Amino acid sequence: MRVLVGGGTGFIGTALSQLLKAKGHKVTLVSRQPGPGRITWNELTRSGLPICDVVINLAGENILNPLRRWNEAFREKVLSSRLETTQMLAQAITKATQPPQAWIIVTGVAYYRPSLTAEYDEDSPGGDFDFFSNLVTKWEAAARIPGDSTRQVVVRSERTKATPSIPALRGRGVVLGRGGGAISHMLLPFRMGLGGPIGSGHQFFPWIHISDLAGILTHALEENCVQGVLNGVAPASTTTNAEFAQALGAALGRPAFIPLPSTVVQAVFGRERAIMLLEGQKVVPRRTLATGYQYSFPELGAALKDILA
Repeated sequence: MRVLVGGGTGFIGTALSQLLKAKGHKVTLVSRQPGPGRITWNELTRSGLPICDVVINLAGENILNPLRRWNEAFREKVLSSRLETTQMLAQAITKATQPPQAWIIVTGVAYYRPSLTAEYDEDSPGGDFDFFSNLVTKWEAAARIPGDSTRQVVVRSERTKATPSIPALRGRGVVLGRGGGAISHMLLPFRMGLGGPIGSGHQFFPWIHISDLAGILTHALEENCVQGVLNGVAPASTTTNAEFAQALGAALGRPAFIPLPSTVVQAVFGRERAIMLLEGQKVVPRRTLATGYQYSFPELGAALKDILA
């Protein structure tokens, strides 16, 4: 299949492109910079959607960039970087004379309200209680296209990039993988015995192996029966932040009991943005499993063992 990927040069996009190419699909990226196998966003706006079978959007500003002060201007940048690219692709699909078979975006589990007790599946309500949940609601609304000629899939997962200045921080969850994402910044402090939970550590911490996130996206584009919302988390991702820290410490043979105080997180990121690190949700991939997707790394221990090998 011919797959067009918006914002596909990052950690998740690279893994997805490698998997798609390995399965015989042709990948074209939409990027700010021109190059082989790419088109630019300006070219997309000017010339319309190239002929393709599937469109996927992964573009968006890094919310947890500690070098950016959390103010109105940056909030607008976070919002516009997601909505504008999504709207551009959705409009291009709508105007295409040969629309693609499927249109897939990756949003966030921040859609669901943080809770220490509630469990959320794909049918659970959310999206109306803070900046980040409203962001996901607007994001998914921007992706909607009229008609039924193109299947529409939303994968709610974790997309925030890791923050190298404060190791081990990673939004409401983590994508595990070698050579990128959060784990590359977690390893040094944990190997030094300085790892531990964020804040209280009681918040739920959804996770997924990068191979499975790429696998879910590939499954969604290859299987015509898949549509609607899928939770892009592991089946055993009902883990607290403290349990995740302990599992990573155990995998490295190091203690993991030094907490990162919530006051430090709030001082660096601001009180509103710190919510992404200090609160979490218990998210389960009920519909993802029902579509027939088989996880390569359903358990945390095996996932950590693979990326640390």
